[in-house]
Amino acid sequence: MVVNLKSKRRLVSRILGVGADRVKFDPAYLDDVADAITRDNIRSLITANVIEVKAIKGTSKGRSYFKKVQHKKRSKKQGSKKGRKGARMGKKEIYVKRIRAMRHQLHVSKSRKEITNDAYWKLYKQVSGNQVRNLAHLRSLITEVKSKK
Repeated sequence: MVVNLKSKRRLVSRILGVGADRVKFDPAYLDDVADAITRDNIRSLITANVIEVKAIKGTSKGRSYFKKVQHKKRSKKQGSKKGRKGARMGKKEIYVKRIRAMRHQLHVSKSRKEITNDAYWKLYKQVSGNQVRNLAHLRSLITEVKSKK
């Protein structure tokens, strides 16, 4: 005898707080499940292991780990790059990064007492005025200032 247990399945899912797809009835006791009308009847069937809850399947991370490793292998070398230099990272972003790095270096040098306050501000203004090319150039200027001491 085929019994429609859709409403029972929904009732069990509400009682247990799980999805209706996770509810599993024991095929040997389908008649008992069909006869269960009240929530108490359902609860007694749950304690008797006639009604069970399937475990959550979840998503396997195995493939994602594999893809991550593959992606790291295919690094962005010269042939893989698309777009011109300015399209990948804008001029302003590069400028801001460079200036911040140089200002940080100046701050560190000043805090270590490698340069005086006057020298700090002189170099700071040179950095702001775009007279210093990069960090290496700034470091050479700092060593010049130190040697003049």
